Amino acid sequence: MDPELGSQMMADLAGLESAGISLAGAVIVAGTFPEQPFGAWTMEELQNTWCLNLSFPMLCAQAVAPLLADGSCLQFLLDTSIHRPFLKRLPYSASKSGLATLVPGLAKLLAPRLRVVGHALGTALPDETSDPEWLASLSFLKRNGSPADVARSLRFAGDSPYLTGEIITLDGGRGRS
Repeated sequence: MDPELGSQMMADLAGLESAGISLAGAVIVAGTFPEQPFGAWTMEELQNTWCLNLSFPMLCAQAVAPLLADGSCLQFLLDTSIHRPFLKRLPYSASKSGLATLVPGLAKLLAPRLRVVGHALGTALPDETSDPEWLASLSFLKRNGSPADVARSLRFAGDSPYLTGEIITLDGGRGRS
């Protein structure tokens, strides 16, 4: 993570707060998806992976929560690796699992003023090295998700005032096969 980006984001949020601006909701997404097979881990690579995938979203949540209007929904984009870890990307999966733990914890901490929801995405946003046809064959729906599918899930959570502390799995049924 570029320290200047983090500093700039914090300054931008502080500017909104000082101007008295509140937000109707926020979606936090951050990620790096490096292949890191067991036996090849180094302290520096683990720290980089966890910093971007876990620490940065936690700091973003802490910074943006005071700016959210009462009743707003703070949402996190996660990954289905929280249910089925990627063996060649286990540090990534571990960081997303840590973020998944944050969802119910923050929901309890920030209630009743704010709601917190996570979205565990399957192949809605596959990486460029994936075989899309093979990935689609793994889901009940025989297709990959789309950005529109993710947007509908975000809108549903944002518009559901009694939903908090939950993680919605968006994978076309793949996790049930």
